[in-house]
Amino acid sequence: MKKFLLGALVYLLVGCSASIDDYEGSEPNFDFKRFFNGDLVAYGVVQDYTGMVTRRFKVDMQASWQGDNGIIDEQFYYQDGETDERVWKIALGEDGTLTGTANDVIGVAKGETKGGAFHWQYTLAIPHDGDTLEVNLDDWMFLVTETRLINRTTIDKLGIEVGEITLVIEKVEK
Repeated sequence: MKKFLLGALVYLLVGCSASIDDYEGSEPNFDFKRFFNGDLVAYGVVQDYTGMVTRRFKVDMQASWQGDNGIIDEQFYYQDGETDERVWKIALGEDGTLTGTANDVIGVAKGETKGGAFHWQYTLAIPHDGDTLEVNLDDWMFLVTETRLINRTTIDKLGIEVGEITLVIEKVEK
């Protein structure tokens, strides 16, 4: 009986999680290459497992493409004065899939776009108390307008959610 109840609970939890397929045909259509092109700016917060905001930050981004290969150069500015940089190397697949690597990403980030959403997952190495901590990120982006999206990321360690990041990313009008 215990195995049945545990199996039913796992089925319910997995069945309740969002799938990129749920966004097929939703509008506005998220064209990753079109949105992440040129200059962008993002404003975000990091929350711990209790939901408390632990950091605020701004990100300046410059994105460019040669065919289906792109670079997104991100400069992070935290409210405590810390700065950081991440340079994404992006490859678009023909079927809406995307892969990416970056200086602090372990392995390859893999994602997919459908309708107005983009979802990808990756492992990030972050400095923590003089050491490096590896965390898994489950990253969802939702296009709100042609020039603005909302990004929600859950952070987990060993399968336990330890935090969340929320960002608003906007194209910079010149």
